[in-house]
Amino acid sequence: MTVYRPWGTYCASFWCVFDLVTKESQLGELDKQIAAPTFWDSPSQAQRTSKNAARLRDEIDDWRTFERRLKDAVELAGMGDESLRAELEVEVEAIEADLDRRAFTAMLSGPYDSDDALLAIHAGAGGTDSQDWAGMLMRMYLRWAEQNDYQTEVLDTTEGEEAGIKSVTIAVEGRYAFGYLRSEKGVHRLVRLSPFDSAHRRHTSFALVEVLPQVAFDSPEVQIDPADLKIDTFKSSGAGGQNVQKNSTAIRITHLPSGIVVICQNERSQTQNREFAMRILRARLLEIQQAEREEEIAILRGEYTKAEWGSQIRSYVLHPYQMVKDHRTEHETGNTAAVLDGDLHAFMEAYLREAD
Repeated sequence: MTVYRPWGTYCASFWCVFDLVTKESQLGELDKQIAAPTFWDSPSQAQRTSKNAARLRDEIDDWRTFERRLKDAVELAGMGDESLRAELEVEVEAIEADLDRRAFTAMLSGPYDSDDALLAIHAGAGGTDSQDWAGMLMRMYLRWAEQNDYQTEVLDTTEGEEAGIKSVTIAVEGRYAFGYLRSEKGVHRLVRLSPFDSAHRRHTSFALVEVLPQVAFDSPEVQIDPADLKIDTFKSSGAGGQNVQKNSTAIRITHLPSGIVVICQNERSQTQNREFAMRILRARLLEIQQAEREEEIAILRGEYTKAEWGSQIRSYVLHPYQMVKDHRTEHETGNTAAVLDGDLHAFMEAYLREAD
């Protein structure tokens, strides 16, 4: 019986994509740290270490399961039973598709690619249409996260005056959340017949998508002096009736040196809102540091071009024709409904393959 790839080819691909021995060694080191008597002396560091160990353990278990599946298929093929051919061919195709997916995931090797992400959407020029567009993008990314088993939590939302939203910040948690979502960072442009125009004319709307890695409180890359922070509390806004927030649980943190302002008011306790606000602030400061380093390198290479508002990364055209096109990769599709319903994998993959 013929199998599509010889066992040696599968094994070479397997070990090239994922070095289980190295990962298991890393997990062993983390488990030693967790077992140390002083492990919880630094709670924030302990939580991050525990989370990294859990992720690494899940990843190793997943690959061990795949390894067993691969060996089982090879053993079946070695039996030479022709009655198993059809079943085995289906299994081999599934294994090849799974291996190709894993090979692509292995490309997500940036320093924060495996981390959770903070996704922020801001309505741009275009008034009510742009606020509605920001709301559409929010739904699109929440649907994408749901389809790919990511956990999401809306940390802060500013509602639009007539429709949609002015801005929203969403925590996206799961393996490679930042790695995939970093492909979405930039200006997104919508062209459609406006439902808010009495003459039903065509309008162009813009929204800015920001994607930041979630950063631990004690990350050595971001140092924050408490004296540089101005912290205000206020009552969270929200629905009326019983949902009116009676206590000042919302948090506004202003980082005085940079002027960055972070608000978190998702009706949690004040302590939880403060924790999320600090996480967002750290992520934004880290982004500034990275951007400054990349700018310095680009200037030295003579490649620097300032990124400005309006240089959209992707256009979503609903009229006079149906098309979503990524201007960085030229990838496009006419199935706009599927994209707006969260089918973003092809766009993410095209960008990440080109960028990496």
